[in-house]
Amino acid sequence: MTRHYDLAVVGAGIVGLGHAYAAARRGLSVVVVERSTALTGSTVRNFGHVGTGMHAGTARRHAERTRELWLELAAGAGFWLREGGALLVARHADELAVLEQSGAGEVLPASRVEELAPVTRAVGGLVSAPDLQVDPREAGPAIARHLERLGVEFRWRTSALGAQTGILHTSRGDILADAVVVATNFDVDQLYPELAERHGVVRCALDMMLADGVGLGIPLLTGSSMLRYSAFASTPAAAELRARFEREEPEQLERDVNQMYTERPDGTLVIGDTHWRGTAVEPFQQEESFALLERLTAALFGRPVRVRERWQGVYASAPDEFLVETPADGVRVVAVTTGIGMTTGLGLGDSVVADLFGSTGGRQ
Repeated sequence: MTRHYDLAVVGAGIVGLGHAYAAARRGLSVVVVERSTALTGSTVRNFGHVGTGMHAGTARRHAERTRELWLELAAGAGFWLREGGALLVARHADELAVLEQSGAGEVLPASRVEELAPVTRAVGGLVSAPDLQVDPREAGPAIARHLERLGVEFRWRTSALGAQTGILHTSRGDILADAVVVATNFDVDQLYPELAERHGVVRCALDMMLADGVGLGIPLLTGSSMLRYSAFASTPAAAELRARFEREEPEQLERDVNQMYTERPDGTLVIGDTHWRGTAVEPFQQEESFALLERLTAALFGRPVRVRERWQGVYASAPDEFLVETPADGVRVVAVTTGIGMTTGLGLGDSVVADLFGSTGGRQ
């Protein structure tokens, strides 16, 4: 307790790093407490797709600020980032109608879609121009190293035990700080169970794979993606799209599939993903989910792929898109609760830190 910090952050995932960066760029002293010895959670287990153009409302506002911060951090931290948008491919008339009604970008003919991605049976598509792509296995660790160079202190292998105004209790002793941000993603219920129950926060488990690449130079999303993201799911045509999935693709709905792809700089293809929600996640993954993803991938690209890795992703899920609560003065509990942390987490962190400290870095 010999040093006093302006901000203590619990959790070194992308949301926690976003808060730490927002404070550091304001000239504040920051300590990050992380129970692991490295980033191993949602921040490294995702597609690396920063889907700025996929959202509306509050999510869009946080996404637009996040995009600015990704560009800033890529330049400062030196990690790979691809501009050029994301491609939504329509393979049915109802999917094309959703894209046309979304106003999210210029609708493309099938010939143009096939120039952008090696897909079969396209009837059209749309490029979400603001979207970015990073390599999730590289970006988060690179940001943490960059923050250390900026003076942020990291206390790895240290668990948070609780927070009150001015103090963060940890497994290695108390930390004095003007403000504390708890950004523990799906484990919010470990410190604040009543808060998690009140907001309906559960865990969402994903089945994902890594395969040999197919020459995909842009993040690729499909009709199932259109049912998930607010810019498309809010269109009138989305109801007809969902009805067709109910008739023709019930297994995709049963396993809550978001069929999408990104290709990493090394040429490997990230494939996903299914979704299952509960307060606890079983470690046992069903081979039927992976088999479904492989079949969908083979049908989309017109050839089977060789799978290299399989893994389980987990993120916080709740009815609302974001959780921001104040259990005590100067303490914030923060989570992205719809699986869009890479798209919105940095902007959310900037917003919370601005609320705590203002634009000039003075505690509000």
